[in-house]
Amino acid sequence: MTNIQLLLLSALQGLTEFLPVSSSGHLILFSKFTSFPDQGLALDVAMHVGSIIAVMIYFSEEIWAMIKGVFKTWFIPNFKNAGAKLFWLIVIGTIPAVIAGLALKTYGMEWLRDSRIVGWTILGFGIVLFIADRIGMTIRKVEHLGALDALLIGLAQCLALIPGTSRSGITITMGRFLGMERREAAKFAMLLSIPTIAAAGMLVGWELYTAGNFQQIIYAVDGITYSFIFSILAIYGMMWWLKKSTFLPFVIYRVCLGGYLLLNSYGYLDNFLK
Repeated sequence: MTNIQLLLLSALQGLTEFLPVSSSGHLILFSKFTSFPDQGLALDVAMHVGSIIAVMIYFSEEIWAMIKGVFKTWFIPNFKNAGAKLFWLIVIGTIPAVIAGLALKTYGMEWLRDSRIVGWTILGFGIVLFIADRIGMTIRKVEHLGALDALLIGLAQCLALIPGTSRSGITITMGRFLGMERREAAKFAMLLSIPTIAAAGMLVGWELYTAGNFQQIIYAVDGITYSFIFSILAIYGMMWWLKKSTFLPFVIYRVCLGGYLLLNSYGYLDNFLK
C-alpha cells in the first residue's frame, strides 16, 4: 500500500463517515474504480476508529456528562439524571448491533463487499432517508428519547452492517421517523457510533497483533490519524449545514451514485455506451 492510497482512503472515510452517504460503501468502491488494490476490512475498521476519536472530541461535554452521571448513580440504570440517561440510551441502542455484528462475523462479511449490494443499499436507503426527512416532525431532541426509541434506532443501526447502507444515514433516518430534529438525530447517531466502532476496532487490533502483522498495524495507525483529521472537519461541516438545511443534497447524491452503480454492475451502462 502506498502513502497516497492510504491518504486518499482516510480522506474518503473521514469526509463520508458522518454524512448519510455510507463511508464503508465508498471505501469498497474506491478499489473497484481505481487501480489500487482492495485495502481489506481491517484497514476500513481502523479508519473508522479515527472517526470516533473525532466524535469524542466534538461531543466531549456530553461524554463527560455521561461519565459523571453513571458514577453518580452507581451504574444503576437511571433516566432521571440526564448524563446517566444518555449513557443508558446508547447502551440500549448498541446491543442489537453487537449481536448482529457477532452473527455476521461468524458467517463471514467479505461477500457483502460487492458493488451490486452497495448500489442497491445506497439507492434504496437514500430514498428511505428522503421519505423520513419529508414526513418526520422536527420536535424531539435527544433528551426526549426513551428506551424504546433507543432500541428502534439500535435495530436500524444493524442494517449498517451491510455496506452502502450508511450507519449514520440509517440511524438518522430512524431518528427522523421518530420526530427528532435533524441536528439532534445526527448528534445521537454520532454518539451511538462510539461503542460499536470502538468494539470493532479493538477486535481487529487484537487480530492484527496476534497475527504479528506489524506492517498492517502501521498502516492502521496512520489511517486512524489521517481519518481523524478529515472526520473532525466533516462533523463541523455537517452540524453547520443542518442548522438550516435538509438532507436532500445527500439523497440526490445517493440516488445518482446508486443508480450508476446498478447500471454499471449489471452491464446496462456498457450496452448503453456501445
